[in-house]
Amino acid sequence: MPKIIMTADDSASVRQMVGFTLKDAGYDVVEAVDGRDALNKLNGSNVNMLITDLNMPNMNGIELIEQARAQKQFKFMPIVMLTTESQDSMKQQGKAAGATGWIVKPFKPEQLVAVVKKVLG
Repeated sequence: MPKIIMTADDSASVRQMVGFTLKDAGYDVVEAVDGRDALNKLNGSNVNMLITDLNMPNMNGIELIEQARAQKQFKFMPIVMLTTESQDSMKQQGKAAGATGWIVKPFKPEQLVAVVKKVLG
């Protein structure tokens, strides 16, 4: 059974590109339009990994990570930030919230797949 990866990004084109890249690599993909949507879809799901943008309306990526980590079933789930933000201070904030990794946009599809394979084992 393929692993399920959720991608949370307010940009439809980014969701489409991430989804296409991951489906091509053999993963199932669930899309969310922002942090709140992602949190709603995570509840009761069997998502294996979350890839989230940082800057989104309603709930940003940091808040999403903090709220997901607060739930027992997502405490150890790999969560990767996929964002245009590359400052160390933002990376520290992400890490403090519980992010497993950080990919800066624009990304290369093979880079994304390599990170996913690394954190999902």
